[in-house]
Amino acid sequence: MRYNEAISAINSLMLFGSRPGLDRIMKLLDIMGNPQDNLKFVHIAGTNGKGSTSKMISSVLTDAGYKTGLFISPYIIDFRERMQIDGQMISREDVARCVAETYPILKSLKQDGIIITEFEYITALAFKWYYENGCDIVVLETGMGGLLDSTNVIKDTLVSVITSISYDHTAILGNTIEEIAFQKAGIIKTNSRTVYFRQDESADTVIENKAKQENNKLFYADNLKFEITEKNLEYTKFIYDGSEIKIKLIGKHQIKNAKLALCALNVLKDECSLNISKENIVCGFGKADMPARLELICKEPVVLIDGAHNPNGMEALSEAIRQYIPEKKLVCIMGMLKDKDSNSSLEYLDGLIDAVITLEPDNPRKCTSEDLAEKAVKFFDMVYPMDNFTEAINKALDMAGESGAVLVCGSLYLASQLRPLIVRCLKKRGKDTLIDIEN
Repeated sequence: MRYNEAISAINSLMLFGSRPGLDRIMKLLDIMGNPQDNLKFVHIAGTNGKGSTSKMISSVLTDAGYKTGLFISPYIIDFRERMQIDGQMISREDVARCVAETYPILKSLKQDGIIITEFEYITALAFKWYYENGCDIVVLETGMGGLLDSTNVIKDTLVSVITSISYDHTAILGNTIEEIAFQKAGIIKTNSRTVYFRQDESADTVIENKAKQENNKLFYADNLKFEITEKNLEYTKFIYDGSEIKIKLIGKHQIKNAKLALCALNVLKDECSLNISKENIVCGFGKADMPARLELICKEPVVLIDGAHNPNGMEALSEAIRQYIPEKKLVCIMGMLKDKDSNSSLEYLDGLIDAVITLEPDNPRKCTSEDLAEKAVKFFDMVYPMDNFTEAINKALDMAGESGAVLVCGSLYLASQLRPLIVRCLKKRGKDTLIDIEN
């Protein structure tokens, strides 16, 4: 089997959608020999911030000499981003081999009426690959929720980390913060440790009760003290425990994620006896980066790509706009999925954006550009629904001008599609970009 054939096989499972529950993946993993039972995990759940927090933790663990797996979703540039070891994506050859060795199991299960979903299969493939490569630790990000998420087949964790909790996937996770927090808290394992950043009182109560019920030591990341020394569109610097730490991830919300990561690393060091030095933390944090998380693509004009796609993410984005580019003419290219709370999300950007161009992300759940434009006109004076991505980028750049700014947001799927196109458009205009995309 070739790599492209393997990806096609994986993508074919999208037809079965997302269906919470662990019975199907447990049957699949049982046939595969339950590779997850031979691995150690840092498990991370939350509405926003999971990817950045996971990346910071895994980067430090790698610098400390531990063979570290990282599992994230969705990907931005390359499918292989989902599975990494020590910062290196799974090879095309390994993807093809793993699929060739396991896809017949899916066909056999289907004959018994057991339909494996795309995310379930990707999760199982990741466990297989991490086990085959002898990972010391795997930093495991949930896909949706926690309690019934496919990643929650693991039996125990070194530490569970719960990031921000807010409204998203309400049709599946619940319509109240308490219900959503209950799902996120489902990753807390008996007699383990939990790291949490206190936020909403109702969510706090759910997490604290679950931690107590499962006899967990609960560590509050908000107790960590930082002194921020410098912040701009490219990086943030802060002092922690006598060391100056620089992170490429910008925005107030990334400080919270950094505290979560540091708190988890302290727990791994102090409670799990991992050998993690201050130097490992400084170096690991300095190397950690995530595409499409308030990512600066170009300085003149300012071009930012962010994956904010729900009210909590848009609130963080709005704070960043006020902090970093308050005086610039701002043109936003936006696309969202139809199951997101677009009205509440758009409201956070009210008064911050001069013009909006709407596009359709390449996803079956997409909101059409016309439908999103109808919602956007309630908040913005200039709204332009468009179909052609390259034309939309060039229009945004023209409208922003040399001294303005262009922002992409609303969907990680849209960010993935536009990121390489934006780089190409900027280069054709003779602009220097901070990233280089070959393909």
